[in-house]
Amino acid sequence: MRFASFRHKGRNGLAVAAGAAAEFHGCVSGNPRYPGDLDTVIAGASDQLARVGAELLCAPVVRLAEVDLQPPLARPGKIICIGLNYADHAAEAGLALPTYPTVFARFASSLIGHGAAIVRPRASEQLDFEGEFVAVIGVGGRDIPRKRALSHVAGYSLFNDASIRDYQLKTSQWTVGKNFDSSGAFGPYFVSADELPPGCRGLRLRTRLNGQTVQDASTEDLIFDVETLVSMLSQAFALSPGDIIVTGTPSGVGLARKPPLWMKPGDICEVELEGLGTLSNPIAGQVV
Repeated sequence: MRFASFRHKGRNGLAVAAGAAAEFHGCVSGNPRYPGDLDTVIAGASDQLARVGAELLCAPVVRLAEVDLQPPLARPGKIICIGLNYADHAAEAGLALPTYPTVFARFASSLIGHGAAIVRPRASEQLDFEGEFVAVIGVGGRDIPRKRALSHVAGYSLFNDASIRDYQLKTSQWTVGKNFDSSGAFGPYFVSADELPPGCRGLRLRTRLNGQTVQDASTEDLIFDVETLVSMLSQAFALSPGDIIVTGTPSGVGLARKPPLWMKPGDICEVELEGLGTLSNPIAGQVV
């Protein structure tokens, strides 16, 4: 199943479709059928996601073009991002292949949904694109064995880890350049793991800027695959339902190009992965 979190006339809503071509059905808060947001559903009992999905399929049709799509999860407990997780991206950055995942964090305050504007701040023109896919934890745990790691993943989504490069590189830690407001595009859907290959392996990931492909890779090329990331991260801290792992971007980022290719107001950036749809966001300049 694929779930869409949305807002309509000031109310939060949740909708579900049974497949890629199916209509979405759902309802908004205040309706007795509304099960709560996806954060709440994933945090519930292990069968709650499937049960809620089945119930929402009996709700009225929701036309996604008529609502405002939101990040699938509004308040992930942890947003764990992985850098340099494709060999070609490490090479274009001039860095050795990592022997342990390069981990940094995002804040939920940076998240926006499909269709919302990624904002280039007044402080910098170096707004870069990074198309990625996300693994969403459904079952928490600590010290999770790799062979069981995928059983802890509820599903997947897409992410544009838009980066303010000069701020990212001001310090040895990447936090500030990765957490400007309205820079983390997340969506358009959450797709349950049973609709996709295990660990999203062997799928084609593309990023397009104004219709031109700027990143094109296979998820088979991940240095640390989803099960390895879940296992290794859980050695450091307990993973909880609703935590998300942003798995890394392939080569082609704007910083590595000569001359650099930065996103600017008026551009459209799209991230696409087979089975997960297309995350599309316009680029806007900072207003306030």
